[in-house]
Order: sequence, then C-alpha cells, then structure tokens
Amino acid sequence: MKMKRSLFLLCAVVPVLLSATAFAAKPAKKQQEAEKVENIILMIGDGMGLAHVTALMIENEYRPIQMERAPVTGFVKTHSANNRVTDSAAAGTAFSTGRKTNNSRLGLDSAGNRLHTILEKADARGMATGVVVTSGVVHATPGAFFGHSMDRRKYKQVALGLLDTDIDVLIGSGRQYLEEGDPSIIGKLEKRGCLVVRSLEELDDVSEGRAMALYPGDNYGIPTIAEGRSPEYLPQATAKALVSPTSQQMHKGCICTSRGKGFFLMVEGSLIDKMCHANDAAGMLAEIRDFDNAVGVALDYAQAHPGTLVIILADHETGGLAIPSGNADFHLS
Repeated sequence: MKMKRSLFLLCAVVPVLLSATAFAAKPAKKQQEAEKVENIILMIGDGMGLAHVTALMIENEYRPIQMERAPVTGFVKTHSANNRVTDSAAAGTAFSTGRKTNNSRLGLDSAGNRLHTILEKADARGMATGVVVTSGVVHATPGAFFGHSMDRRKYKQVALGLLDTDIDVLIGSGRQYLEEGDPSIIGKLEKRGCLVVRSLEELDDVSEGRAMALYPGDNYGIPTIAEGRSPEYLPQATAKALVSPTSQQMHKGCICTSRGKGFFLMVEGSLIDKMCHANDAAGMLAEIRDFDNAVGVALDYAQAHPGTLVIILADHETGGLAIPSGNADFHLS
C-alpha cells in the first residue's frame, strides 16, 4: 500500500516543523525520491486536547473520523519557555520557527530576538503561502507565522508582518486592524496586486492571483457555528486555498496560488478554543467537527497530489475537559 505522508499530533508544540517527516516510516529509496515533500499543509486545532478528540469519536459513534486517517500519531510537550502552560502565541511561534518562546510573544525568541518563520522561509524560496483561520488573521496563532511582536495583543503591529511577505491567500476576520491609516495595510496590499474582499463567498469566481477574504470586525468577526456559521465553512475555505496545476479538477474555483515551487498552508480551527473557554460542550463539538472535515479536505488533496505532507496537531488543551463514566459503561449484558 502506498504510504500516505501525513501526521496526527495532539496537544502539541512540535520541535522543528520541517523535520516532522522523520516521524513517518521511510519508503523504499525510489519511492522516497518520487514522494519528496514539496507541499506542506499544517492543520491546527486551537485548544484541542485528547479528550476533545475522544468526544468527537464518541459523538460519531466510533465510526472513523477524518483525523484517524493519518497513519502516524505522536505526542509532544506543550510548555512554553517561561511557563508550564503555554498560550497560543508561544505555541504558534514554536510551530512556525522550531523555537520555544515566552507566552504572549510572536515570532521572537525568549530574549526578544526576531525569528524567521516557516512561512517567511517558504516565501523566500518562491513557494506559495497561505493562512486560513476562523479567528482574526492577526490573532495569536496565525500572527505567529508572519508577525513579530513582544505582545500578541498589539494587533496593528502584528498586521505589519503581512507587508513583509507575499502571502498568496489569507482568509479570516480582523479586518479592522488592517483598515486604519492612510494608506492602510489593505490599501498597500491592493497596490501590490492583491485582491481583498469581505467574505469567502466573494472569492467564488476567483481562480488565480493573490487574494484575501478579510471579514469585518475584530478577531471574532467570524461567528461560531452555534452563532450561525455554516458547518462547512472551514472545509470550503481550505478547499479554496489549496492549489496545484490540476486543482480546478478537484475543487472548482480554488485560488491558484502555486508559483510552481510548492506551497505552505496553515489552517486553524480557531474557535474550538473559544468554545472550550466557555465550557460549551456542544459548541466545542461543532467546531471540532468543522475542523475534522477540513482535515478530510487536506488529506484528500494529499492523496491526489503526491509530495504533499499533512500535519495535524493542537497548540494546547483548553477547558480541562474530562469524560466521566456512568453506570451504563459498566453494564454487563
């Protein structure tokens, strides 16, 4: 059976992203050469822990969920450089740079030195890049891939990082942080030839070029599923971002971001964390299922496009979810 190059890592701060292929068993030499990794899809479930994934499995009546399609599972340590409990900024920076840092810092090490992120390195190599989230694009996790700040809450400073790279596709909320100033960050992006719209639907007829769907409002401008968001939003946004010369055959209307040298795409199920902070079990399950369906889109893409590595992980656990047993669990028939 042909090996599927994908990983499923829970509760994670991964050491060095590009070395993640080491977790997968190596195929024969000829096959290994044929399956050289050219594309990376990093899937992050914000606040998603083992119990959360187990809850989704139970809700699914133990039928396989999409994340279970990954043939390799691993565990990684989640502490930040200065705390046993990481926040999304430090965890996101560890993902994007391979270096642990202090809580609240983005793209900087614990001494405050600027770090180069995988997105920046991919862009410098001529690879296409993309970020798709259900939160604001300058929130902690996405901001860690292009922003550099001592404080994750300095959103306008984080947004300036969007001018340092040529991100090909960006989908999320937080438009207000890019609108101020004359010219605004959005204005500067548009002068560089980037299409900037206000919703995913406005990208339906876009099939090439740099494009951003920046929803109005702050970092929670995109509603949760409980608040009315389509449960298919993240899978659709992920499909829109995925690219290749044959992408139109797989996902009609997806943005053609490939520059011919592969791509790096980060996708985050951001609002899992929000629902966990609220101790909303039903809302959490809805967000995780949306994320899991997006994972399915990524895995389908990888299966159809050799040389694509899918990494599925979480930055930390939120909410302390526990699944207690009841009398029915010990019923003997």
